[in-house]
Amino acid sequence: MAGAEVPEDDDGVATRDGDGRTARRERNREAVVTALLGLYRDGVLAPSADDIAARAGVSARSLFRYFADVGDLASEAVARQQEHLAPLLELDLDPEAPLDERIDAFVAARIRLLDAMGEVGRVARFRAFQQPIVATGLTRVRRVLREQVTVVIGPALADRPADERQALLAAADVLCSWEAHDLMRHDQGLDADATSAAMALALRRLLADVAHPAR
Repeated sequence: MAGAEVPEDDDGVATRDGDGRTARRERNREAVVTALLGLYRDGVLAPSADDIAARAGVSARSLFRYFADVGDLASEAVARQQEHLAPLLELDLDPEAPLDERIDAFVAARIRLLDAMGEVGRVARFRAFQQPIVATGLTRVRRVLREQVTVVIGPALADRPADERQALLAAADVLCSWEAHDLMRHDQGLDADATSAAMALALRRLLADVAHPAR
């Protein structure tokens, strides 16, 4: 119809294609999430809307047409990061292998995962207090990590009293946590190899008096 108004997309660009507009919106939304994750990985943990928009190649004006607010955007970014890390959460080791071999394989896999989490792990812990969806995802990841510790060292503790077994598993979980890794890498300045060696040594010393040689 002559004189009909042509709709604009989220960046104010005229378009006659509704499907094209939807596709452009999804591309821009993805670009914004990717931009925020990139800023986090660069150590920019509280970027401005202008910083995010510039990196994503969209207008700052349109940014919050894609997301309700900064918290909503941060939650989406953390959730996306957790999806990307899902393959690294899989632990492939032989439960019947000697304990030393299980520890080495486990620590190598855990360091790869924690290095991949990087600064987004810090953001997730900060946002968990404000964003239930982030808190839920973080709780799920922590549960998986605790289960991995049990798979690796649990057989060595099978004959120990229940309270001692629980205490040692809890201590091992903390030794292999993102928080411990962050302290070693950033506060203590250890590189990946030194952090891996420290984590493996700590696990072996923790179990030195209780692990059965055959396990």
